[in-house]
Amino acid sequence: MKVSDRQRKMAPEPLLLITIDGPAGAGKTTVSKMLARELGYRYLDTGALYRAVAYEVRAADISPDDDPGLCDVCGTLQLSVEENRLVSNGVDITGRIRSPEITMLASAVSAHPMVRQALLDIQREIGRTRGLVAEGRDMGTVVFPEADLKFFLDATVRQRAFRRFEQYGKENNQSLEQIEQDIRSRDENDSSRDIAPLRPAGDAVIIDSTAIIARQVVALMMARVRKGRDAK
Repeated sequence: MKVSDRQRKMAPEPLLLITIDGPAGAGKTTVSKMLARELGYRYLDTGALYRAVAYEVRAADISPDDDPGLCDVCGTLQLSVEENRLVSNGVDITGRIRSPEITMLASAVSAHPMVRQALLDIQREIGRTRGLVAEGRDMGTVVFPEADLKFFLDATVRQRAFRRFEQYGKENNQSLEQIEQDIRSRDENDSSRDIAPLRPAGDAVIIDSTAIIARQVVALMMARVRKGRDAK
């Protein structure tokens, strides 16, 4: 039986699982939050989960290459997201995980299989009911390969470094050039690792945000979302 336009409009809109991957400084966090707010969806910052592991690794004075030490940290790690606050082992660490040191350490620990496995089940459980915008580096390739919509957000290294320079603000003790070098190093680490390397999913929509602002990126994504809903 054919579904009329009226019936289609009256039917509830299907909840989608949307992934946004991309390198450091591409604007994923800003765009993902805006898109989730526009859709009334939950927002998952998976990068923050890896930063939480990095935070606990540093607090325990463990080297990112110490596999037994990383296993101990992951074995006792209790993470939760409460009203957009990240809580690790009962402590709100939301404001403690955005330093350049934690950023680089998160990249190093994320290359270890035991860390990725420890966080994989947490992420998949969160996405089980859909209605989610998940941001990260391997959301569309590894964590949610079955996602309804996959985006890969990119920008030039220089533009990404400038955005990070502005983000760090007055507390920043790094020059623009130092931040750019850190981003190049992280790009190399993320794209060359054996486990879940940074790359677009085969069916991802690639968006270059170098010359456009976040609102324009979200508009492009919303157009794809509407198309995806119509196809359901």
